[in-house]
Amino acid sequence: MVAQHTPATPPAQAPAQAASQARASGTAAKPDAPGERPAARTGAGGGLGGAAMPAVFVLLWSSAFIAGAIGVDAAPPLLLIFARFGAAGLLLAGYAIAVRAPWPRGRTLAHLAVSGLLIQAVQFGALYSALAMGLPAGVVALVQGLNPVVIALLAARVLGERVTRRQWAGFGLGAAGVVLAVADRIAFSPLGVLLALVGLLGLSLGTLYQKRHIPDMDVRTGTAVQFLVAAPPLGALSLLTETPHVAHWGAFGASLTWMVLVNSIGVFLLLNTMLRRSPASTVAALFFLTPSVTAVLAWATIGQALDPLAAAGLVLGGAGVLLAGRR
Repeated sequence: MVAQHTPATPPAQAPAQAASQARASGTAAKPDAPGERPAARTGAGGGLGGAAMPAVFVLLWSSAFIAGAIGVDAAPPLLLIFARFGAAGLLLAGYAIAVRAPWPRGRTLAHLAVSGLLIQAVQFGALYSALAMGLPAGVVALVQGLNPVVIALLAARVLGERVTRRQWAGFGLGAAGVVLAVADRIAFSPLGVLLALVGLLGLSLGTLYQKRHIPDMDVRTGTAVQFLVAAPPLGALSLLTETPHVAHWGAFGASLTWMVLVNSIGVFLLLNTMLRRSPASTVAALFFLTPSVTAVLAWATIGQALDPLAAAGLVLGGAGVLLAGRR
């Protein structure tokens, strides 16, 4: 299966620290042209293709729930995620080497490892385990759809971001849209819900950690490092807690291919790009749309009924994103 501009550093130290971080990651930002608004203020997209980037991100992120539901029917969840991150990490690392992208070192590398474990290993290991236990994809999307609220509650303290009343109103509308989107699909599994909450915390805490410590990472090498760091612990957990086997190779291969190329490489390049350009709370607001979009995709791809509540949730979630994206 994200991010801001106001560091928790005193103003006098901020320019020097930002320059140091940029040099460490090899991604020093280009100065804005005269009269050009900084990328941090242009919204979740920003730059070339910025208007389409958030919409594409939501669509592709939501598709992961469909691919995941298919995949965990074909193989154990941790084995599936291990294969996903291992393959995605190797492919993206190969591309980064081919184009001679700068690789992180020292503290930047350590921070990337922590964010990768939280955003990738903790989030997806927990979420896909919840799916394998029978928790409906819509309910998993509902729990993850609360990510903007968690981000907003923590962003002011951790990142020094100011959340306005208009944005809080947007969060309220978005949360209402999330609940409506899956209101008639909730089938409670206590352990499954707990795992979904653990996945939510992994996503939220990892997003804030990344935004605070490595906001200017190179998205090619940084994302590759995150995948490669997440894969080994997931593989070890699979060996310890599962019986690694593939029951249906066709479904496993199709699901894995989509998750590697689209949900891993494509989606996280988009997410990390948006996190470099925009506040974490603004990017996180996009997650209000995922439950409703997941419901639409489930209707279009696997024949699940699309009810009026899901459509209403999509409208409310969209309104929430618009409000949350304004200061």
